[in-house]
Amino acid sequence: MKAKLRNFLAAASLPVLLTSTALVAPLSPAVAQSQYAAAIKVNDQAITHYELEQRALLLTLFRAPGDPNKLAREQLIEDRLKLDAARTNGLTLEDADINASMEEFAGRANMDLPQFIQALAQAGVHESSLREFVRAGVTWRELVRARFGPRVSVSETDLDRARASLSGKSSVRVLLSEIIIPVTPENAEQAQQSAANIAQIESVSGFSQQASQVSASGSRDRGGQLDWMSISDLPPAVRSEIIGLAPGEVTNPLPIDGAIALFQLRDIEETGAPERKVESIEYAAYYIAGGRTEQALARAQKVKNNIDVCDDLYGIAKDEPPEVLERGAKAPADLPQDIAVELAKLDQGEVSTNLTRANGQTLVLLMMCGRTFEIEGEGPSPEQLTGFIRSSRLESFADGYLEQLRAEARIVEIK
Repeated sequence: MKAKLRNFLAAASLPVLLTSTALVAPLSPAVAQSQYAAAIKVNDQAITHYELEQRALLLTLFRAPGDPNKLAREQLIEDRLKLDAARTNGLTLEDADINASMEEFAGRANMDLPQFIQALAQAGVHESSLREFVRAGVTWRELVRARFGPRVSVSETDLDRARASLSGKSSVRVLLSEIIIPVTPENAEQAQQSAANIAQIESVSGFSQQASQVSASGSRDRGGQLDWMSISDLPPAVRSEIIGLAPGEVTNPLPIDGAIALFQLRDIEETGAPERKVESIEYAAYYIAGGRTEQALARAQKVKNNIDVCDDLYGIAKDEPPEVLERGAKAPADLPQDIAVELAKLDQGEVSTNLTRANGQTLVLLMMCGRTFEIEGEGPSPEQLTGFIRSSRLESFADGYLEQLRAEARIVEIK
């Protein structure tokens, strides 16, 4: 799993600490002693049961997605690898640097550091556990900057392309491939691992092969390959991922409704034609019971054959409950991620049946009704764009470096 997902921090939910904490009863001496026994060894460095429990509790309080126990294990193993790599490279941060980062972290919850530490303590998380959590993240960030910073350059062409894709002052088209992996409670761990592996693919053929095998999208028969599309039509979360990629690179796994999405950039071009920024997208969604069953797909095809514009769907749904037809106009950022991605592929009057709802039990017939545009204001500064592109490329280096450290490490589970 890539760094930004692996180190996910739900900062917006941190205030929950103030309202959901509870005092934890002290442990007996025998239990306490067993907690400090080694549970995992990473290159002869021990990770104790206590550390695993503390990190899992911390992640639970932060509402990090996934199983907190499994995520705690992965994070702590990576923390050992990161800190060991920093020591090998002669990098050690001062306590003052860690304290400053902890204060910044607490500020995300609108608390000062003593308040934040107290809230954690009431929930059973010791200050040292937070400190080590922050230490690993900050140290790794500094190591990546020192090791790979000189190798990352941002050209005027990069800036022009990014500025065009964000500002709408010229048209930037991208050629993408997609993989959509369905996620259920039963396959969540397997789906996340599969997505993490796919995110490391660097060849078009390798991504295409995976799309044919695991993708649930209608593009799977084409190896996940999509036609040229304007980057301004993509939802902001996907667009921000794409502009930092080089051809052949893959986005981070992106969570969407009931699935994980990944996109590979195959090519990018600037046409030079002015392009307006999309202000809102009008669409219609007609919900068909049965999911992707033969009967539901046949019903969808029959509906498609009888509609030319979105208003036609009112006649299709006139004798059905009102909830089977959704019609509205929203800003691209306000659309559900999977809906936004599908609409980006469609021109006015076109229809998609790639999506489902209700854990796959309901088929979505999605129709593009139209786009409205806004007058574009000033875009981000060159410094902001440079920082964004550098960060994205540094993250790619960091992901590869961490995978190398893991492959070379001795990781032993202690029974």
